[in-house]
Amino acid sequence: MNRSLRLDAIILGGGRGSRLGPLTQERAKPAVQIGGKYRLIDIPLSNCINSDIRHIRILTQFNTASLHRHIFQTYNFDIFSRGNIELLAAQQTLEHTTWFQGTADAVRSYWERFASIPATHFIILAGDHLYKMDYRKFFQAHLDSKADLTIAVKPVSVSLASHFGIAKCDDSDRIVDFWEKPELGQLTDNSRTGWVSDGRVLASMGIYIFGKEILDDALKMEGNDFGKNIIPTSIKRYVTTAYRFESYWADIGTIGAFFEANMALTETKPEFTFYDVRNPIYTRPRFLPGSRLADARIHQSFICEGSIVGKSTVEQSILGMRTVIGDGVSLKRVYHMGADFYESEVGENIYPKLGIGDNSTLSKVILDKNVRIGKGAVLENRKKILEADEDFYFIREGIIVIPKGTVIPDNTII
Repeated sequence: MNRSLRLDAIILGGGRGSRLGPLTQERAKPAVQIGGKYRLIDIPLSNCINSDIRHIRILTQFNTASLHRHIFQTYNFDIFSRGNIELLAAQQTLEHTTWFQGTADAVRSYWERFASIPATHFIILAGDHLYKMDYRKFFQAHLDSKADLTIAVKPVSVSLASHFGIAKCDDSDRIVDFWEKPELGQLTDNSRTGWVSDGRVLASMGIYIFGKEILDDALKMEGNDFGKNIIPTSIKRYVTTAYRFESYWADIGTIGAFFEANMALTETKPEFTFYDVRNPIYTRPRFLPGSRLADARIHQSFICEGSIVGKSTVEQSILGMRTVIGDGVSLKRVYHMGADFYESEVGENIYPKLGIGDNSTLSKVILDKNVRIGKGAVLENRKKILEADEDFYFIREGIIVIPKGTVIPDNTII
């Protein structure tokens, strides 16, 4: 690759993340914990580091405190690496007096800063996807195609088309049309024109490589969002190609998608794995002891460091750091995000104790951090409710969600 070329990364980390509520009540979506100990923002940042992209800007807006703290505590390049991670929060200036109005508007708001950077190209990334990609291969494909703009796409079932922007390509993988979240019937009616192939469509992954001058020009277009506004117009103005990605990729946009992505991690041979020394996912290191299991029965589960599990059964579940489980507990398809501290650290006389009390039964549940589940509690959604908002719990897509710091009394039944 030409040494005069430089690819810098811009990560969009400012979305409100309302569809991932209530996990985003107190944190930005990229700060949501995944896999027991990681944050969603760790995925694009690790991909950048593994792809030797060392100049990274992260645009943030909503509930940024925990996201900023995590990045500051985790990602520090030394003076020899010649890299930097810069956090760019939404701000008022003489030219921009409002919040970011969309993904493109966020980049546009800081374009004066980006224009001064000695990069020749920018890769635009989302902060809430689960995947591993070598961006160097993506960049080389962009250069080989002599494109102005390259969009990463992934073949998905036509039944999922309404969730994505859909690209239509010619035989050379040049994108000739783009349809943002079409309805199923619309695509089926147009299948003869090349939208659908073998029951699949090409979904945009929300990952783009622009030449610097092209991005500068594109941001002068009307519209505040890449997918809805900039991309459909760009393909008519610039040479735009598709980069086909066949490996695992998940858009963590809803509670259902988030839950299933985590449960998939517990499979014997998961499509996405954190057990990859060649392409590790980085996160903040903690100085915690190993987990202690007291005659527990564990099947196909993650038990993160610092956890204490009594004489209980844990099946296809993830227990985050410092999770405390009593005796006689049954967990099946549960994601417990763990705790920020041990009970002894706070010295508070609170009951129920931090963790899950004796003889409780939980199935298909997400427990945010620092929750207290009393003894004999049953969280199974026995009434098969799909959506609910209650005082101390929520149900989303049939999944019970217990918000951060919630206290569930003894013998509660949900």
